[in-house]
Amino acid sequence: MQEVKPKNWPEYVPRTIDYPKIPLFGLLDSTTERHPDVTAMLFQDNRISYRELKDHVDRLATALQELGVARGTAISPLYREREVEHQLNDSGSETLVVLDLLYPVVEKVKDRTGLKRVIVTGFKDYLPTMKRVLGSMLGKIPSHTVARGEGIYFFQELIKGHEPRPAPVEIDPLEDLALLQYTGGTTGTPKGAMLTHHNLVSNAYMCNAWLNTSEARETHVNILPLYHIYGMTVTMNNAIASAGTLLLIPKFEAEDVLKGIQKYRATLFSGVPTLYAMLINHPDISNYDLSSVKFCISGAAPLPPEVQRRFMELTGGVLVEGYGLTESSPVTHANPLDKTMKTVKIGSIGLTWPDTQAKIVDEETGLRELKAGENGELIVKGPQVMKGYWNRPEETADVLRNGWLYTGDLGRYDEDGYFYIADRKKDLIKYKGYSVYPREIEDVMYEHPGVKLCAVIGKPDDLSGEIPKAYVVCKDGAEATEEELIEFVRERLAPYKRIREVEFRDELPLTPTGKVLRRSLRES
Repeated sequence: MQEVKPKNWPEYVPRTIDYPKIPLFGLLDSTTERHPDVTAMLFQDNRISYRELKDHVDRLATALQELGVARGTAISPLYREREVEHQLNDSGSETLVVLDLLYPVVEKVKDRTGLKRVIVTGFKDYLPTMKRVLGSMLGKIPSHTVARGEGIYFFQELIKGHEPRPAPVEIDPLEDLALLQYTGGTTGTPKGAMLTHHNLVSNAYMCNAWLNTSEARETHVNILPLYHIYGMTVTMNNAIASAGTLLLIPKFEAEDVLKGIQKYRATLFSGVPTLYAMLINHPDISNYDLSSVKFCISGAAPLPPEVQRRFMELTGGVLVEGYGLTESSPVTHANPLDKTMKTVKIGSIGLTWPDTQAKIVDEETGLRELKAGENGELIVKGPQVMKGYWNRPEETADVLRNGWLYTGDLGRYDEDGYFYIADRKKDLIKYKGYSVYPREIEDVMYEHPGVKLCAVIGKPDDLSGEIPKAYVVCKDGAEATEEELIEFVRERLAPYKRIREVEFRDELPLTPTGKVLRRSLRES
């Protein structure tokens, strides 16, 4: 196979990077040595320096070692009972760190798992003193009281009760796992992607190179869950590797995000399309000073061109689309962060990242390489690609072939080496033998002035096989009818692509990162 050679490669980005052979926690160690007094985290006006962060990390590590925790025995949950039970048992986890609000879920399943230790923390643990006192008095801090008992430990007590001197641990960065990252569950039972220390370190360095981050000078808006691979790598690991500051916003509220950017002069922002759509629909967005933001990245789901255009028009910032998946730590592609927009292609996921290769192959065999403009399955290769799925040899063999990761996404590339995603294989709609891509219809629907959020699925049909059905959330104060939206799409797409049904809803089911759960819509 011949590698796709991208044009318009950003001048400031190296084609290849000399990645340090360090464990993932080496990023924090190195940054603390270089910039101990730089603010690592901002949370509710509380500033935590890198020196303080590393001190707390080392104290917790010492405590965990004393409790008997060894490599590969801890996870953090934000799932329902069935999902938590599955992941604990599938991974063989013995230790779990949990927010007190989520403890009731764990309490119901822990006796059916191999859990030996549960470490409980809460929002109040890192609030500024005055906010913590006032919040407690007024009952405004969300929390849940967890009773003491065997195997129950409290985060702050462990921190205060141990010295920051953990015993050294031998790590082979290229082989040892740093993380079992379970896929989001949108395709069925979650599988644990085995990500090594080197997988995650290399992708953090790629992020730094592509985003052209300045050492100890960037403030990253963090609205993505840090247990999710997108937030973990593109926001957290990326920030730590370059001594950046994380502006932590635990729950997405458009006004909180806008206020945070303005107050702290945030420079970098990573999100998903639904979050950007919510921001541009905030009635007061033009009243905020967002001029500090240099670049915004959209990933985890296709970015509708209309959302991209409106966001840049309203904020003056540059918003480009990228691409990745859990199995690749996650990023493999992004558009150049070009303020002139001359090398940005709307609707494209952009170019491959340093040391990353990508190709389009036929769907049937996955062996025949396709040419520019031909649609097929996207496959990728690079140092960020996982070792495989935990305890799933057959599924590993299906997606990892000869060093290439078969993504399950359908797309193409153009003569300039820019890649485009049409849709997931599983989301492809077959209407009377025609292939209909939901994203193409959704992009058109976002052009309608009354549409705030939308999702298109294939609805089973006896005559046609499947028909495209749209689920729509209207903008506040806006109205639209089923007939109006069907006609709107009909005027802009081929007849076989038009939607046949529209269902209006107050909200759509979303994953914690903001991706629409099409599976939930299909099952509803």
